Amino acid sequence: MERETTIAAISTAQAPAGIGIIRISGPQAREAADRVFVSPHGRKIREASGYTMLYGHVYGGKGSGREKLDEAVALVYAAPASFTGEDVVELSCHGGLFVLRRVLAAVLEAGAVPAGPGEFTRRAFLNGKMDLTEAESVMQIIGAKGEQAARAALAGYDGALFRRISKIRDSLLDTAAHLSAWADYPEDDIPEVSPESLLSVLSEAKEELSRLLGQFDAGRVLREGVDTVIVGRPNVGKSTLMNLLAGCERSIVTSFPGTTRDVVEDTVVLGGIPLRLADTAGIRPTDDPVESIGVNRAKKRIRSAELALAVFDLSRELNGEDEELIRELEGIPSVAVLNKSDLSEKLDVKEIKNRFKQIVYLSALTGEGLSQLEKAVSELFHTAELNPSEGILFTERQRDAARRAAGELSAALSALRSGMTLDAVTVSVEAAVSALLELTGERATTAIVDSVFSHFCVGK
Repeated sequence: MERETTIAAISTAQAPAGIGIIRISGPQAREAADRVFVSPHGRKIREASGYTMLYGHVYGGKGSGREKLDEAVALVYAAPASFTGEDVVELSCHGGLFVLRRVLAAVLEAGAVPAGPGEFTRRAFLNGKMDLTEAESVMQIIGAKGEQAARAALAGYDGALFRRISKIRDSLLDTAAHLSAWADYPEDDIPEVSPESLLSVLSEAKEELSRLLGQFDAGRVLREGVDTVIVGRPNVGKSTLMNLLAGCERSIVTSFPGTTRDVVEDTVVLGGIPLRLADTAGIRPTDDPVESIGVNRAKKRIRSAELALAVFDLSRELNGEDEELIRELEGIPSVAVLNKSDLSEKLDVKEIKNRFKQIVYLSALTGEGLSQLEKAVSELFHTAELNPSEGILFTERQRDAARRAAGELSAALSALRSGMTLDAVTVSVEAAVSALLELTGERATTAIVDSVFSHFCVGK
């Protein structure tokens, strides 16, 4: 029923632009477009072959109230060679929001219905144009905040994760088929299942799933970024570091302690990792009520941070304020930034090395050492070990399915090693296969599909 309707939506951003696109998809896409689009040469969209462009104008209303809305280019895609696998017409108009909404209203009046969130991609999935992991990669491409995240999303869209999962699934399917055939047809000349070969296949599949699951958090860091706080005592160069990372003057820099009194925020990409930066007030005892509020806010941000860039002045000795900061950072993933590396060294670096695993020498003023900071953050979150092009898990749904499959393989291995009958092993192997089929969408319930596409934007 869903695929019998013709849907339409604005498929470009909801903001003024040079060009805006109305996408129409479904069995009556050509007819609906023909009711609003007029070519000066009388050409009809319904008669156009696939991958044909027509120039003309879009009209709204009926009869004497018919009104020219905009000039447009109609691009026609013939089923099944389209994104959705259906007939698709895209009307490219001027990108003013008012104009686009009027054109969409005319298309809906001509017989189309409004597309729901992700409905174009959903139809592509239902029509076999992509699997569920490729469909989920579409939103990852749209939401990518850095080069590494974009590469990973594009690899997913190209089927990298699907191929990786399929390799595991196929080996398990062959194993399950062999186990079932050997058990069900003992009179036939079917080779006996070797415990050694079975152990090897199951262990290899379990290891690959464990590797996939182990990469999930690093992949999430690339996609979603890290809440990061820049902390240190006054005048160590926190605001200068903030400005260096932001590429502009986001924080006020002076020689006077206590200049930063509130949290200054920005988002930057460092080594492919989006950092949601917060430059905080210098941590020190103070009688100034305003500065005191800033110090308390800084301490509060430390406790909720996923990463702390702890800045120390290399040209000054450690003091009580530095010690208090180090105590505040216990249990928080941190990088010690030894700033002002262009000045003579007075800091007890040995003490810093005893307290921090990641240490970087940096001049926030000149930018020297920034590549070291990129490397330190990448190592801390293991993104340096990640190869986005090989396919990674993107969503909690995918991780849950992979985790269930890995759990079933653990149960199968346990049954095999404890000497249980091969029937018990077969049940667990089949359950693992079922979880992997759910991951790729080859055996996904309507509820799962609905959940996946509910997170999409309208028009995609």
